[in-house]
Amino acid sequence: MSEPVTTWTPDGEVSRALREEQVIEALKTVFDPEIPVDIFELGLVYAIELDDAGAVTVEMTLTTPSCPSAQELPAQAEEAIRQVPGVTDCRVEVVWDPPWDQSRMSEDARLALNMF
Repeated sequence: MSEPVTTWTPDGEVSRALREEQVIEALKTVFDPEIPVDIFELGLVYAIELDDAGAVTVEMTLTTPSCPSAQELPAQAEEAIRQVPGVTDCRVEVVWDPPWDQSRMSEDARLALNMF
């Protein structure tokens, strides 16, 4: 694991043990049960916010509002993030704007799904 990130504030130097990359790695362990690609590579994660106290807020969407995993995926994402060392709190919000489309998928996801 890499070293903590150090930032400067008006009050001086602050070390932040929790990093966005750690949260992303946790999110990459959550898979849509109907699609063999993780939610991050699918482009379902729109925003990740970390505060200095270790609280994480994630904005994510689903492929469609009628997604059968609508309750399951956000709960799995939250559970995965809570396992990251340094996370003190986590909130996963499902948003619908902007709507998800295939252009949000990573190249790896497109290759895995044969969507070129």
